[in-house]
Amino acid sequence: MTLAWRNLWRNRRRTLITIASISFAVLFALLMRSINEGAYDQMITNAVQFHTGFIQVQDPWYHDEPSLDYVMPYDEQFEQQVLAADEAISYVVPRIETYALLAGDIQARGAMISGIKPDREHQLNELKDLLSEGRFFENGEPGVVLGRGLSRRLDAGIGDTIVVLGQGRFGVSAAAEYEVIGLIDHRMRELDNNAAFLSLAEAQWLFDTDGGITSLLVMPEGARYVDRVKSSLQRELDTETYAVLDWQELMPDLLSMMELDRISDGIFSGVLYLIIGFGMFGTILAKTMERKYEYGMMLSLGMQRTQLSFVAILEAVWLSIIGVISGIVISMPVLLYFYFNPITLTGDMADMYEDMGFEPILPASMDVSIFVSQTVIVLVLAFLVSLYPIRTIYRLNPQEVRA
Repeated sequence: MTLAWRNLWRNRRRTLITIASISFAVLFALLMRSINEGAYDQMITNAVQFHTGFIQVQDPWYHDEPSLDYVMPYDEQFEQQVLAADEAISYVVPRIETYALLAGDIQARGAMISGIKPDREHQLNELKDLLSEGRFFENGEPGVVLGRGLSRRLDAGIGDTIVVLGQGRFGVSAAAEYEVIGLIDHRMRELDNNAAFLSLAEAQWLFDTDGGITSLLVMPEGARYVDRVKSSLQRELDTETYAVLDWQELMPDLLSMMELDRISDGIFSGVLYLIIGFGMFGTILAKTMERKYEYGMMLSLGMQRTQLSFVAILEAVWLSIIGVISGIVISMPVLLYFYFNPITLTGDMADMYEDMGFEPILPASMDVSIFVSQTVIVLVLAFLVSLYPIRTIYRLNPQEVRA
């Protein structure tokens, strides 16, 4: 190791230039990966909190045909059965979700109706903190809470009465009048313009679900427990009565978009690491050509080719390790800044994010796996680059080498 370290610094300028190229490539790769992964995490968090949860228990037919005809049985005993299925389950959130026509005195709009338990929903997505006027209902209390965008479209405010007209289970008519008791300013424009909330018990009565719900959101203690909790629920519940789906099955379009985006990121990262590879190879190539005579002398003096090859590998590894560490040290303050101060999107890009229902910000991710993956990639490059001096050493004939 000492010999490899000394060899590395024989030509300081060339070594420092190579280390600098590795460091800046690692900096750009880390910044790109961190921002992208942070954006993916933000998308998943928004979708999980306001849409699907990490896991849902549904009627087996509901996912393919989301109709109130396929509500599933629900009571406190069933809820306790779900909670007992795995110790990693933190809490559950029952919902009824459907669409109906809402009408004020003048205007009428289609809207997504959610029957919820406010305390449970708040535990999931802090919904009560979005309340800007009025109050939330207690479970079973008649009254509706609207997104502010929807209230403007209906021209209905606190204290006004709106009519809900829809279709309940098995085609029964669902119609009732409700007083607007609260308004929320939702961060997602799609939900702000289309969301209306009733208490779960009131929605069960209005849509005649006979105590059933459309889905039970199951929230584990962390994302890493999703697969485990899903397996536990599938073992515990009757698969003919209940289907257990994770967020990836519930949002295949989001997953496909992320995978496609990762492909483009991979291409750009590949270009960066191609630059790193050629930079390292140029340094190792020059060092190898300069030291052929030295290699011949060392072999003539009895040094084994395997030992000499090991020294060549160590030189490339030292070069890559110093470059990676330097790149991580340089990038850390930048990534920490964007971690605590996410990039706020504006203009058309912000509109696109809001139209998809996502908050228009790009936070950085500080996941350790990002740093580990960059280190592993550069070390693999170092090993590949070191194959050239190894090949030279094994093909070298000491008697033919001249100073």
